[in-house]
Amino acid sequence: MNWLHAAAFGAVHGITEFLPVSSSAHLRIASALMGWPAPGGGVTAATQLGAESAVLVYFRRDIGAMARAWGRSLIRPAARADPAARLGWSIAVGSVPIAVLGPPLHDALAPALHDLRFVALGLIALGALLAVADHWARGERTAAEPRWRDSVLIGLAQTLALVPGASRTGGSLAAALLAGFGRAAAVRYSLLLAVPAVLGSGAYGLARAASAHSGGYAPGAVAAALCAALVAGAVGYAVLAWFMRFIRGHTFGGFMVYRTAAGFLLLALLAAGSLPVTA
Repeated sequence: MNWLHAAAFGAVHGITEFLPVSSSAHLRIASALMGWPAPGGGVTAATQLGAESAVLVYFRRDIGAMARAWGRSLIRPAARADPAARLGWSIAVGSVPIAVLGPPLHDALAPALHDLRFVALGLIALGALLAVADHWARGERTAAEPRWRDSVLIGLAQTLALVPGASRTGGSLAAALLAGFGRAAAVRYSLLLAVPAVLGSGAYGLARAASAHSGGYAPGAVAAALCAALVAGAVGYAVLAWFMRFIRGHTFGGFMVYRTAAGFLLLALLAAGSLPVTA
């Protein structure tokens, strides 16, 4: 992979990682449209980690306060009443489903990601689910008020990230909205919940890529992966900062329309033979 491909894939990942539109779908579609090979596991993992660094920087105060409060609650039970500690425990509980189901589902669903028909259907289906959730959103609760039941359900919804075209953000957002979170609170909670999953997934992807290249990487491949990660992080931070401002005064309607239109357009291109169905 050359530097142009790496930078392009990093930019696509950074733009789409935090929006409810599916970064994996857009990486797959971009490679098909450009006629480029799909990014390998190492580059994909690097862009995941690069983009997630934007969340660590943007929410650094929240994450720091949550980590300190959660640590104190391990020692002093009375500290568990702290909202930041409760949020930390909620993130821990909500991360269990993806930790348990992630590896087997990834291996089972990975072949479907190469089939653009599944990607298109995933875009359309989750767009419909998000539309229902956004319509029924009550917006009564904040991210500092999670219930254990909601943590588990939102954590289960996060596993939709493994379904081609579905979107990690979209799945957890839909569940958070149906649980009564306001839109801005739902976005914040879903992004914080994704931190352990994305960091774990990125590390797992790098480990698998390294084991597949036991003879070592060419220097150019390592440089390309670093380039993709840096671009994903920089672009992702800009998009995240914009999205957090945007969602305070808007619904998710535009993203639902985009997902649905992109899915049907992709199906039409596939039916016309303009794009190969599989990589």
